[in-house]
Amino acid sequence: MHENREISCTSWTKEQDRYAKAINRTADMNVQEKSDCAVVPVNQTNKEERSSAETGEGRAQTEENIDQSRMRPTQSGKCMSQGLDGVRQAARARKQERFTALLHHLNVGLLRDSFYALKRQASPGVDGVTWQEYETGLEDRLIDLHSRVHRGAYRAQPSRRVYIPKADGRQRPLGIAALEDKIVQQAVVTILNQIYEVDFKGFSYGFRPGRGPHQALDALTAGIQWKRVNWVLDADIRGFFDNMSHEWTTKFIEHRVADRRILRLIQKWMKAGVSEDGQWSETKLGTPQGAVASPLLANLYLHYVFDLWVEVWRKKMAKGDVIVVRYADDLVLGFQHRTDAERFLREFRDRLAKFGLELHADKTRLIEFGRFAARNRKQRGEGKPETFTFLGFTHFCGQRISDKAFIVWRITAKKRMVAKLKAIKAELQRRKHHRTTEVGAWLRKVVLGYYQYHAVPGNSTQLRIFQRRVCWLWRSVLVRRSQRAQVRWARLSPVLTRWIPQPRTLHPYPDARFAATHPR
Repeated sequence: MHENREISCTSWTKEQDRYAKAINRTADMNVQEKSDCAVVPVNQTNKEERSSAETGEGRAQTEENIDQSRMRPTQSGKCMSQGLDGVRQAARARKQERFTALLHHLNVGLLRDSFYALKRQASPGVDGVTWQEYETGLEDRLIDLHSRVHRGAYRAQPSRRVYIPKADGRQRPLGIAALEDKIVQQAVVTILNQIYEVDFKGFSYGFRPGRGPHQALDALTAGIQWKRVNWVLDADIRGFFDNMSHEWTTKFIEHRVADRRILRLIQKWMKAGVSEDGQWSETKLGTPQGAVASPLLANLYLHYVFDLWVEVWRKKMAKGDVIVVRYADDLVLGFQHRTDAERFLREFRDRLAKFGLELHADKTRLIEFGRFAARNRKQRGEGKPETFTFLGFTHFCGQRISDKAFIVWRITAKKRMVAKLKAIKAELQRRKHHRTTEVGAWLRKVVLGYYQYHAVPGNSTQLRIFQRRVCWLWRSVLVRRSQRAQVRWARLSPVLTRWIPQPRTLHPYPDARFAATHPR
């Protein structure tokens, strides 16, 4: 009797275990289905399966990690909201549809992120408010700004016009917006980037999140070396930012944005005008360089004027290979056949004229460039192939030392180096009575920043020249602080060695980095 009862109890216990396991499996499947469909982050263990040793010893489970969202972070380093991620997904899935409601994404949190994304030491606009002053009572200010934007009481202020010297000696006009205008512009740019980063083409590199000038340089070098490029067109659009049509800009935006409130904000910025020496002037064309929204508007303008058109042109019109690299309004194209290059140049001029633009005659050149350029020009008795400058580097045809294979070498453009040395000389004169350690620390940051951009393979000679000239400039300032007629190099050498670092190559070869970032 007792044995039967014990057997029945044992069988009942086993039946309970099987039933409980079945329920657990069903619950796990339901949880998995819900987690796959949910938008919010889900908890995931560090390991997919726990080891048998952990289970047997009864160890506590390791601390779980929160599954990070795949959304791109904002410039402040924080992840964007789920709503902005939804905008990006909708823009990717439905590339022909227009967005009718976008302004509700502009909330106080986005305005706060936009404020902290701005440069702390930037010059103030016409309002005279600096970043540090606005940070005092920030939350109340942002709540008020958010309210004014959404009820239509926000008014854009004119940009303050300043001029900075260019490498060729001319003056470049910049427009410095008021601080609140910068905040709202940064917020709107963050929203619109979710749409246009899906639409923009891969050969566009200027002022885009996650892209920079070295990526454009890598793409250009890899394209010339890998494709059948024999001719290079180095094109520059004359006064592009000053001649953008407001009417065409609005039409281009309306292809994807139908939210009238967003459109009115952009029109307010374009028509706010500029203030120079206290005098306000209306802006009927262009967008001020230096404004937060200007890079996005420029990329959007050229996306419809150039990018979409050239993509169709090289597929239907070109007889040979064509490569395209664009960084803002600086364009470089490579052609296999000269006839294609000349035809493109003619049709490109006509294309730009339809939208109120023109090519810069002095900065637009068609040159013979590529792996056969040196041989062909030597046969014709024309000397070495010409060079072209793009993003601060002079490109010229060369050979690798190891196997004599064709390679595109790049060195710092002469104008770029001269302009940087002049700026350093002027600042050293201003700091000539400061402590040596203070000047040395500043100079070290400047030189390392210069190396960070220009230290590419093949540019070592130019970097050493730059380093020696910086030493000469600082020495000339230090010598004048002494009562002696001359100060020997041996006395100043330890100071120069301590604060001015030696150059070294910091970037890989462009084709290797391009192949790593663009696997085929």
